[in-house]
Amino acid sequence: MTEEAYISEDEGQHDQFKDVRRLTDRESAFAHPEFEAGVHNFESVQKCRILIVGAGGLGCEILKNLALMGFKKIDIIDMDTIDLSNLNRQFLFRNADIGKYKAETAANFVNKRVNGVEVTAHNVPIQDKPLDFYRQFGMIICGLDSITARRWLNTTMVNLVDVDSSGEPDFSTMVPLIDGGTEGFKGNARVILPYLTPCVECTLDLYPPQVNFPLCTIAHTPRLPEHCVEYVKVIQWDEVKPFGEEAIDGDNPEHLEWITAKAMERAEKYGIRGVDFRLTQGVVKRIIPAVASTNAVIAGACAIEAFKLASNTAISLNNYLNFSDIDGAFYGSVTLERNPSCIVCSQSRLAIEAAPSDTFEAFLTTIKDRFQLKSPSVRSAETVLYMINDLLPEITESSKLNLTKSLKELNLADGDELHINDESLKGITLRVAYPN
Repeated sequence: MTEEAYISEDEGQHDQFKDVRRLTDRESAFAHPEFEAGVHNFESVQKCRILIVGAGGLGCEILKNLALMGFKKIDIIDMDTIDLSNLNRQFLFRNADIGKYKAETAANFVNKRVNGVEVTAHNVPIQDKPLDFYRQFGMIICGLDSITARRWLNTTMVNLVDVDSSGEPDFSTMVPLIDGGTEGFKGNARVILPYLTPCVECTLDLYPPQVNFPLCTIAHTPRLPEHCVEYVKVIQWDEVKPFGEEAIDGDNPEHLEWITAKAMERAEKYGIRGVDFRLTQGVVKRIIPAVASTNAVIAGACAIEAFKLASNTAISLNNYLNFSDIDGAFYGSVTLERNPSCIVCSQSRLAIEAAPSDTFEAFLTTIKDRFQLKSPSVRSAETVLYMINDLLPEITESSKLNLTKSLKELNLADGDELHINDESLKGITLRVAYPN
């Protein structure tokens, strides 16, 4: 007998996913109760269409992980373009890519490097896509650095679920949302199953508060370049109104360039150095320096949760993972509870207490402060009460006039429902409640 007869050959040695198949094709003590070992599990992974929201440091890592795990149908959406400062941690980009769209560049890179994968890019804001766009995916992974955009996406995921006349959700219409976030050496990942687990709005207090500078400091005794930017943002923007009634948009280059120019003028007046476009962007968008290793950890957690949902090889996270690498590595999970009064997923019409004599401006301020809204539009069953839009000057003018009117003058009765839209919340309903 020849020597070759004693050599066994691994039939799957040339399969690039052979290690992944060991999880999907074999029995496991950690598997989901509905798991049945077999090739069909990996086929489910390959057929699952998945959307990544954000193509930054976290999104690049997530895209790479999913492609190498066997997901074949991946979409990625991001409106941003590549900047030089991205290259130290967003490894799918090169110097030659500066100025190009992040989503498109990341998709092209992975399509060339991983056989069989099909990554489709969408170079638009997430708000530009209709509800049916999000409905077509098996799951969605969020890798955003904006709380406002994250809240908008969360509301969209809840709105995807059909609810019958008795208020019972149809869970067959549910699209799971896996949310990852990083902040320096800290990060978190969570699995959101709308109407089953707490949504982003349920646990809004988990997100770090924004750093605010004392108004007296930025107005009279600025000492830091950040003070100069904050002064322009908080005071000069509303005074000068360089773009009419537009609110500051941290993703609008024209807005950022105007703020940078004015901040540089103020910095020169007080002998302060260090104001530039990058600093302005960081102050306006509240950007915290990103750490590549933290992105890698959280992206890995998000990809694993996606793999679990697609294959049933393990039970999903329940339901919030916390990571910290400040004083040694900490990695642990906690179970969060739904908020029964959540404005997004509780299905209740939250009451806003007010008196008929209250001005609409005071009422609007209450709504903005309570739900952390920026520039909400308000509609009653009969009319638009408030909407600032340069394309609709007549409505904008009537909205401003409504601010000084009382709720009674606007014909708002006790129990009336108001429909609210904001850049962070998509379509919520509140109820007017007058005291007895």
